Amino acid sequence: MRIFGLSIPVMDQEKAFQFYTEKLGFIKKVDIPLDGGHRWLTLVSKDAQDGPELLLEPAPLHFKPSKVYQEALMEAGIPWTQFDVDNVQEEYDRLTGLGVEFSVKPTEMGTVKVAVFDDTCGNFIQIVEQL
Repeated sequence: MRIFGLSIPVMDQEKAFQFYTEKLGFIKKVDIPLDGGHRWLTLVSKDAQDGPELLLEPAPLHFKPSKVYQEALMEAGIPWTQFDVDNVQEEYDRLTGLGVEFSVKPTEMGTVKVAVFDDTCGNFIQIVEQL
């Protein structure tokens, strides 16, 4: 058994696609049109193009419990997911230079350093560096 992918709920797939590719540096893996103007839209890391895929899921637009959960996490300041990075401070500096807003600046927490940013699509995302 392997992890194939992970979903992130987004309010606007195109806006999310632009953010995750232009700011975070992910690349498009699959983009298939679906009913209702939605897409099966997955991204992968440039460093692991055969690795797990990130699905930009439009669920909050048509499944109210998804929207309620997403909004509750945002209100509580809880990240939807996390991405590993080699150096949190360098990613923080790079992303803030691109206009990305952070709710948590680089902070050491035991054996990790973390920072949390707003993906502009309804989610906080945490980046993590193993110390």
